[in-house]
Amino acid sequence: MSVAETDGIEIPNKVFFRIGEVAKITGVKAYVLRFWETEFPSLKPQKGKTGQRRYRRTDVEQILRIKELLWERKFTIAGAKSELRGGKDRERTQLAGQQPLPIAPPPVPEPGPSTLDGYSTESLRVMRSELLSLRDKVRALSRESS
Repeated sequence: MSVAETDGIEIPNKVFFRIGEVAKITGVKAYVLRFWETEFPSLKPQKGKTGQRRYRRTDVEQILRIKELLWERKFTIAGAKSELRGGKDRERTQLAGQQPLPIAPPPVPEPGPSTLDGYSTESLRVMRSELLSLRDKVRALSRESS
């Protein structure tokens, strides 16, 4: 099987990838990929008859872009969404004469390579952010059903 490179990441030349393959290629855990599907509307893998996700190459490339924005460039999820849309939110804000909000705080130096059970500080930070986002969604849903 031939392999193509995207920003130093080798992506096999296949039509579809399973979630485990995508996790291995991108270095993003499967549960994070499933969460990102809920946050980024353009990331919608097809599902087979059994309900298993089937990612296309463009999905894998988009996951790598999202990973770069969130993990390397320290964007918030909202900031990454805006960036993927081409920064249109910032343009609208500037056209309205308002000062644009910063997309993400400046990077904070990592204190050490690992902290808890072998998880890096960055992966713990991402998990915390995702859990807080899910908590907020659950609270909003519970308020709506009350």
